[in-house]
Amino acid sequence: MTGFGGQFETEAVAGALPKGRNSPQRPSYGLYAEQLSGSAFTAPRHENRRSWLYRMRPTADHRPFEPFGGARLFSAASGEAPLAPNRLRWDPLNDLPDGTDFVDGMATMLATRDPAELIGVNVHIYRATRSMDRRVFANADGEMLVIPQEGEIELFTEMGRLRVAPGWIALVPRGVRFRVMLGGGVARGYVAENFGSPFRLPELGPIGSNGLANARDFETPVASYEDRDEPFELVQKSLGHLWTTHLDHSPLDVVAWHGNYVPWRYELARFNTIGTVSFDHPDPSIFTVLTSPSETPGRANADFVIFPPRWMVGEDTFRPPWFHRNVMSEAMGLIHGDYDAKAEGFRPGGLSLHNIMSGHGPDVESWRKASGAELKPVKIEGTMAFMVETCWPYRPTSYALEHAQPDYDQAWADFPKAKMP
Repeated sequence: MTGFGGQFETEAVAGALPKGRNSPQRPSYGLYAEQLSGSAFTAPRHENRRSWLYRMRPTADHRPFEPFGGARLFSAASGEAPLAPNRLRWDPLNDLPDGTDFVDGMATMLATRDPAELIGVNVHIYRATRSMDRRVFANADGEMLVIPQEGEIELFTEMGRLRVAPGWIALVPRGVRFRVMLGGGVARGYVAENFGSPFRLPELGPIGSNGLANARDFETPVASYEDRDEPFELVQKSLGHLWTTHLDHSPLDVVAWHGNYVPWRYELARFNTIGTVSFDHPDPSIFTVLTSPSETPGRANADFVIFPPRWMVGEDTFRPPWFHRNVMSEAMGLIHGDYDAKAEGFRPGGLSLHNIMSGHGPDVESWRKASGAELKPVKIEGTMAFMVETCWPYRPTSYALEHAQPDYDQAWADFPKAKMP
């Protein structure tokens, strides 16, 4: 095979390579279909790099990585502590203290870049048991995408009020002051903190002018203010740290405003899901709700992707997400229900991380079930998972590493070896 940048195909055993499709339900000889992506899914066609591999075992099937003792003169250029390229997963966090509001009950789990670089994204988990009363928060580092998982909250921002329940998301722009009130009980959820280009709707390309998230479904609050001449604390995040100052009044005193730098909310059930009506499981980029572009076309600084209820009708297709190694990093959360690629161990309120080029995909039980299922039209219902994907590697915080599940790699143990002739 010759030629630079060509599209090649080859097989060492006749019949091992599927014809006219990528991910059949049961590949020949019991092989495993796995996509290796060297570029973001949405990279322009002439720059897109990916290959489908049909192998005897998935690359996800391995034990945790440990430090290598050889090659003493080989080292990373960075002075940061080494981070093992292991897959990680977390149960819902239950050790966050009671009596805390949205700010005090927030735990940073995953971080990428220094906010001063104006690129990157962080992922936090929050747990609040009381409302913010005479405290207001502002983030000078980036915008905050709030993803409730349990309990309705109200975001009282400078521009007005937004009630946000599980199944909705809300965005507070960089620098906008707000406080969070609870509707009662405990409020839990996730926050994607975006330091880069503001989140926007992705281009639709061949999909056309409609589909995915439609602009008309995003709701911005009407003006609302409070007139309170009493002590208030203003907590501000700046260059990765929290700072505080005290006011003699509420700063949420905007009586009128106009412009397009605004907070908003969006109901995820309004997302118009696009999928295959013939064969093969498309790339998950078709589930992108919001994107923050980077300087490289098609390679996102951050994508917010959801996996909502949807019909699965692909013929001769392995319908759950296929085995994959990706040039992008994937942080996934679960709002409610079950995720179709994990039979157990991933619960609502939990989190998982598959960093750049980490092999991942369905666990053994999910693979067995999908490989033997009757391929009639099936609707996945009662679920809502999401992913914050980025071109940067995520670094778990020390708190996150201490609370990770110790046996996540076992999800891919004991895959049967394909039997070659």
